[in-house]
Amino acid sequence: MGRRCWRRRALAAACLGAALLLLGAAPRALRPEPASLGDSQTCIYQRQHMYWQGKYRLLHESTGVLDLVSCHWRACGLAVPHLHCFPALSGCLYQDLGRLDRQLAFENKALDSSWFGGKRSALQRLYDLDQGPLSALAEVHRQRRDLLRRACSRHTRRQRLLRPEDLRHVLVDDAHGLLYCYVPKVACTNWKRVLLALGGRARGDPRAIPAHEAHAPGRLRSLADFSPAEINRRLRAYLAFLFVREPFERLASAYRSKLARPYSAAFQRRYGARIVRRLRPRPAPDALARGHDVRFAEFLAYLLDPRTRRDEPFNEHWERAHALCHPCRLRYDVVGKFETLAEDAAFVLGLAGAPGLRFPAPPPRAPAAAARDQAARLFRDISPFYQRRLFGLYRMDFLLFNYSAPAYLRLR
Repeated sequence: MGRRCWRRRALAAACLGAALLLLGAAPRALRPEPASLGDSQTCIYQRQHMYWQGKYRLLHESTGVLDLVSCHWRACGLAVPHLHCFPALSGCLYQDLGRLDRQLAFENKALDSSWFGGKRSALQRLYDLDQGPLSALAEVHRQRRDLLRRACSRHTRRQRLLRPEDLRHVLVDDAHGLLYCYVPKVACTNWKRVLLALGGRARGDPRAIPAHEAHAPGRLRSLADFSPAEINRRLRAYLAFLFVREPFERLASAYRSKLARPYSAAFQRRYGARIVRRLRPRPAPDALARGHDVRFAEFLAYLLDPRTRRDEPFNEHWERAHALCHPCRLRYDVVGKFETLAEDAAFVLGLAGAPGLRFPAPPPRAPAAAARDQAARLFRDISPFYQRRLFGLYRMDFLLFNYSAPAYLRLR
């Protein structure tokens, strides 16, 4: 009896071992072979003696949807990224979720400097800076890129796929190879003036361009205006930048300029009247018609009301910067800040090959501390409960762009 049991156990162990071997071999048998350099159906990028494994977003040319795939580069003389998910996808181009390995772009024939009339592109200039000893300012921008990449990795989960219409805030300057995602209330009027001057669509000093002309529809092309293939070409080859601001100071600025000042009558009739109608128990007929006297507490209650975003997206003046520019799904090479506007603008213009073009100086005003004081005064009468809820609403902007919670908030 003992021998029989031993034989059965040995047979069961042998069967189990064979099954495990088969299971281990199956994925290898199903795994596609690496693409060859002559495979025209695969996105081919070459780099010597390197192994890297990461995730990229692909803009599928047939659907216009950014999808997520894994690329594997193998060290075998010439390393070839292989698209395991779409081995036969023709003409696909990638967009890095984290820090772009820029040297790949420059080694790729498709990114030849002939795109920019034989001149080095802004992205190439940034790459050149990264290869040598970094200036203090270049080091600041490298750290901001790295902080953004790490924050995206730490705080974002699976998100919906981007479509071209999500890129309408990304403005394009083909002549200088620039992509600028504009965030209202962060010097975007002046940046639009500069782009008009760079593109030759406005002569003379950018400061002489009227604000209404800078914001006129059609004056500057958006990335959403292009086909998926053209979008990918620009995402891959152009220097992308955005400017951000301390979220609550930006929110306070939006309230003051759009709802508290008399020259925004049209804006007040559209949004102010809606806020009064929804949140004020017995509104006066004049306030109901004009929406000119919205209180800050009413404005914040409107933002926190679930009906607001259910009815329509936030207006761009108070929409979160990460929702306008998608910094965890698009690669940004320069993250400028309103608090260091002059230095960061000069850095971008130097990369664009236009160091002589002066960024319009802001109008004379009190020191930067005044903006914090104005925001603190507005938030002083807001209850801790609403302060916590509002901080939760704008939390990702604080995290992604490395802003601390303001000291005047009562979050505990």
